[in-house]
Amino acid sequence: MTNLFDLTGKVALVTGASSGLGVQMAKALAGNGASVALVARRKERLDAVASEIEGLGVEAYVRTCDVSDVEQIKQTVEDVERHFGRIDILCNNAGLGLSAPAEEMSDENWLTMMDVNLNAPYFFARECARGMIERGYGKIINTGSIHSTVGMLEWPVGAYATTKGGLLMMTKQLAVEWAKYGITVNAIGPAYFPSEMTGAILDGGGFDQVAAIRCPMGRPGREGELDGAVLYFASDASSYTTGQLLTIDGGWTAI
Repeated sequence: MTNLFDLTGKVALVTGASSGLGVQMAKALAGNGASVALVARRKERLDAVASEIEGLGVEAYVRTCDVSDVEQIKQTVEDVERHFGRIDILCNNAGLGLSAPAEEMSDENWLTMMDVNLNAPYFFARECARGMIERGYGKIINTGSIHSTVGMLEWPVGAYATTKGGLLMMTKQLAVEWAKYGITVNAIGPAYFPSEMTGAILDGGGFDQVAAIRCPMGRPGREGELDGAVLYFASDASSYTTGQLLTIDGGWTAI
């Protein structure tokens, strides 16, 4: 029986791959046979992740990049394509969660959030799509959020929600434009998973009390619980799925 989730021979580029969800995504892809380009700013952390990936029997390629810099994005995609010959799968995962009440958000933090959470995914998608269009195949996965579709009363996530809402519409529009080229563009929408970005909320922000009200499962996500969604969108299992947001949230957005 054919394994629809088999990624043997595919090449994936994962941004934000030095920690948190990016590491989980990279491991999931590698565990199903994909070679992985690991992209982030912190080389030492990327090297550690690369060692784990290579232990799964596939190649890992480390490339440092400040995703707020468009020229670095262009150079990174060019470098990865030169190394592997192509990019089949793009996981746009790098992100920031700077938080402040809307009336107190600084100009600098707002613009930084836009650059990292919204502009960078567009520029990575644009650069990767050029090669995908030539080959007639590509899988682009954007990391959205539950805040792609809902706001938050308890925590001031206005800038973050704005970027993730914009990312959802970007996902839909790119899916529409690139479907004719054999490229699917989808998004995953995690609730709160343990990571550097969510540490303050999960460890001391009253998360348990909030989750008891807002999340039917009453807990944050666990390592591995995003793997199925990532593999679905990265593989031929999703050949007729594009422009979609799959929310992985323990029922958070169902109420």
